[in-house]
Amino acid sequence: MDSQGISKNFCECPTPSGLLNLMSNATKNHQHKRLPHWLKTRLPRTRKFFQLKSFLKETGLNTVCESASCPNIGTCWDAGTLTFMILGDSCTRACRFCDVPTGHLNLPDPDEPDKVALSLSRLGLKFAVITSVDRDDLPDGGAGHWVKTIAAIRGRCPEIKIEALIPDFQGDRGLIRQVCEARADVLAHNLETVESLQRQVRPQCRYEWSLRTLRTAAKTSGVIVKSGLMLGLGEKREEVIQAMRDLVEAGCQILSIGQYLRPTPAHMEVIEFIHPDRFVEYKEIGESMGLSHVEAGPLVRSSYLADQQARAVGLA
Repeated sequence: MDSQGISKNFCECPTPSGLLNLMSNATKNHQHKRLPHWLKTRLPRTRKFFQLKSFLKETGLNTVCESASCPNIGTCWDAGTLTFMILGDSCTRACRFCDVPTGHLNLPDPDEPDKVALSLSRLGLKFAVITSVDRDDLPDGGAGHWVKTIAAIRGRCPEIKIEALIPDFQGDRGLIRQVCEARADVLAHNLETVESLQRQVRPQCRYEWSLRTLRTAAKTSGVIVKSGLMLGLGEKREEVIQAMRDLVEAGCQILSIGQYLRPTPAHMEVIEFIHPDRFVEYKEIGESMGLSHVEAGPLVRSSYLADQQARAVGLA
């Protein structure tokens, strides 16, 4: 491994087809409003980025960084951090903010847990974020696959810290508890938006399912509980504060708050670009209410600087 954690035998590849489109979709197109300067990002151009891109193509694994057109993909991949997405690259739900495809579902790859663990070992990462699509088509919603993945990582990389960004499993406490007891270091589930907008933004989800997921996680000893909100969908200030209050009552310790960016014209329109000063205000309010750490800013995403967020609340 080199000093940045990527094997030197990875070949540098040319700019992959579609990469520029991915980045432009995430950061500048389809908004109907001109992007403010604080939301503009640079396209990734470093050797480290393309090495990681080549590695992921070689392994056939999915990342939410690509599937969800994350605007921080260059920053995170240059730092050698990424979020693996398990259980396939298509989702059973059709949330109106999300760029992950819906439909065309295959059975989970039984070798995926070992592939993820091996990839993390090769990359030499000390902190791993794992997430998944929703798999409401499976009898256990993919909970068993989650448990196997965490166990495989623990077996191959015992010193790595794991953040599991899990689905709500349709509010099934037994399935939620099953994944929580697999003992990730950080158990995350995103509330995404305020209660009044849930049906509009996430028509197949429920506000209460998300809070139930977080409450169940909070009852698991030694686990840090985390959630995320996106702003700019038409929510009111008082509603954001109430959502933070609900998260505190559910046992949440870390909250990420970022600006919603419209991936394509088929997705929900951006109602407002939130000024950076408002994010500072929400951070102060959230932490005064009892959240241990609030990571808030226009380009903040749930997995952005996830290792630093976890360390801020005491993860060694």
